[in-house]
Amino acid sequence: MGIIIAGLIIVALGRMVSRINDKISIFGKPAMGIGIIVATIGLLTASIVQIDAGYVGVQKLYGNVQAKVLYSGLHLINPLLDVEKLEIRTQNYTMSGVHSEGDKPGDDAIRVLSADGLEVTIDLTVLYRVVPETAPDLYKQIGLDYKDKIVRPISRTKIRDNAVYYDAVSLYSTKRDEFQSRIYKAIEDEFRKRGLLLENLLVRNITLPVSVKNAIESKINAEQDAQKMQFVLQKEHQEADRKRVEAQGIADYQHIINENLTERQLQYEQIKAMKDLAASTNAKMIIMGKGNSPIIVNND
Repeated sequence: MGIIIAGLIIVALGRMVSRINDKISIFGKPAMGIGIIVATIGLLTASIVQIDAGYVGVQKLYGNVQAKVLYSGLHLINPLLDVEKLEIRTQNYTMSGVHSEGDKPGDDAIRVLSADGLEVTIDLTVLYRVVPETAPDLYKQIGLDYKDKIVRPISRTKIRDNAVYYDAVSLYSTKRDEFQSRIYKAIEDEFRKRGLLLENLLVRNITLPVSVKNAIESKINAEQDAQKMQFVLQKEHQEADRKRVEAQGIADYQHIINENLTERQLQYEQIKAMKDLAASTNAKMIIMGKGNSPIIVNND
């Protein structure tokens, strides 16, 4: 539009010069020609607009937003129209207690009150995108700074509104997935009304008060000690059972021996033992008498 206006100004100046006097009138027509060329270039430039991939164009005429959406590619439009480009790719907005992670500098974590009155700190990342078909309404009602006007305040408010239904420990452990699903539904509904699509909601970190964290750690340590003691007791019971079985086996063995061992068997075992002793390298001279006891003579 600026080029067109500049060309028209050059044409007007050329006409004025050509009417002043004969000496400089010769410059009027060339100036008018240059002005016409500049205006024509400006008209062509303003009539052709390129929308890059991942963006849509919203047209407005003197502040009046048009309903037609321009998608990626080249478009021939009314040169009087202005085109604002809105990104429709997935965007993320992070609110974190770590200074270098969030979209806002410094500590931007969300602090909420749980059902038991404790303050819990939550780090959150919101994944969303602009719905192309509703981009004109989004631009008309909110503008280009929808991150600060919609994404940030709605996400923080819905998290605070829903955290009051859970106690601090449940948020941290057993109810975390349920809490994430609940706030996802609440934020998704609000985004949809304003032309935004919520793709995912990531509860990245939940930080409990120091007192609660210490209590949880003490409880976990106590449970681990109890499990360790239970293991020791179980091991002792198993050892006692083993010894009991071993003692029963020895008793059964002795009972069987006492019932079946005869005088002849004892004599046979005695002869075998003496025979083994006589066969050894440092054996003694063994003389078997008529009695039960052998006579052993030293061979050295």
